[in-house]
Amino acid sequence: MSRRRDNYETSRWLRFKKWVDGETDPLSSGMDAIPVVTEGQMRERRKNLALRKAYDEELTRLSAEHADKTEIMKARGIRNFQKFYKVMSVILCLAIISVLLWTIAALPVTGGADNPANNEVAARYIEKGLQETGAVNIVTGMILDYRAFDTFGESCVLFIASCCVLVLLRLDADSKNDNIKKMIAESDDRHFEPKDDIILQKCACVLVPVIMIFGIYIVLNGHLSPGGGFSGGAVLGSGLILYLNAYGYKKMSRLFTEKVYRRTTLCALTFYCLAKSYSFFTGANHLESGIPTGTPGAILSSGLILPLNICVGLVVACTMYAFYTLFRKGGM
Repeated sequence: MSRRRDNYETSRWLRFKKWVDGETDPLSSGMDAIPVVTEGQMRERRKNLALRKAYDEELTRLSAEHADKTEIMKARGIRNFQKFYKVMSVILCLAIISVLLWTIAALPVTGGADNPANNEVAARYIEKGLQETGAVNIVTGMILDYRAFDTFGESCVLFIASCCVLVLLRLDADSKNDNIKKMIAESDDRHFEPKDDIILQKCACVLVPVIMIFGIYIVLNGHLSPGGGFSGGAVLGSGLILYLNAYGYKKMSRLFTEKVYRRTTLCALTFYCLAKSYSFFTGANHLESGIPTGTPGAILSSGLILPLNICVGLVVACTMYAFYTLFRKGGM
């Protein structure tokens, strides 16, 4: 009890002393009064403010120097990368030239009896091509049966080329950048439609069905006569382009869109790859593939050559149309 009383009296004495010194206001419900600042304290505060200002200025200067050093290092890194890129480009070109020269030096002498042009491969294509592939057109049997993966690579090259053009030329319509939106509006050919060119539309009305039917005929008869997927696909692509120019994107979008292009190309290349992988696997392991070659000369013959021609034709037609629409800057 005595300790508690001593603490209470001490606290009362301290409060009274603060009130006498002017540090507290008895009418402020125990809150501290505004302290009286002496001249010495003012000088100390000015000194602290000057030190803080000097510190802030020094910090700002160091930050600016660090930013300048960062920019210098970045510019130096870009210059070093450009030098490295040029050196590596020269080294790569020299390596390719060396490989090509070494390959040329290893080629057989012109006119030699053991040259590849005089070996049994060409004779086998001609003598047993009809029997082994069922295709009357020897060239089609060679590129879609014996060397089908070469043709698959060519089809993939077309697809990759169209994807690269799509990436380079397409503008993002959903972008929030006003400049990009303005570029899209200026480059889009759709605001010129409908053109309503009666002569072009009447000619297209007559020619487009004929072109499409002729293209389908070339694709389906590639194993029987000159033609095939590449030439037939080019004809089909020209028919799509003619229809687009005559009737515009609005009507064309009912038939052909970007989704149709992607799905058609993907399905065609996937079927091509799986079909020939199965065929080569069975052939390499001396297994029966179960795919009949049919009667030579019939439309349903030559095993997988007919469906592969259809796949190639679809890829070529879609790629031609995609290239045209992208360079026309109207989108698919």
